[in-house]
Amino acid sequence: MSGILAVLGQVVAVAGGLTLLLAAVGLLRFGDVYMRASSVATATGVGISLVIVGSVLVAPGVADVVKALLAVVLQIVTAAVGGIMVARSAVLTDHPFRPDTDIPEARGPASATEDPPC
Repeated sequence: MSGILAVLGQVVAVAGGLTLLLAAVGLLRFGDVYMRASSVATATGVGISLVIVGSVLVAPGVADVVKALLAVVLQIVTAAVGGIMVARSAVLTDHPFRPDTDIPEARGPASATEDPPC
């Protein structure tokens, strides 16, 4: 049984590493900071969690499982918050959207010179 868990743990950890590799490719390929922040925040939440779970499956123990669960929960929460904060700071500093993804409503309330939305 231990051998099966070790192999499964290695497969899960490699899957997490591949997820992080895809996030790195997204950093290079995506056109603006908003898509890049989304890519990295999503991939780190999933990728790091898979690596942690894989490492626990390779060497299981009660204390390790508790630490891994805590690490996964904290990773998912902080990755999401970090991605939102990066994107929000880009909006507040008027970082340009890619032309085909520009959504004026994301920029905040309409200025005084614009007509208010109906």
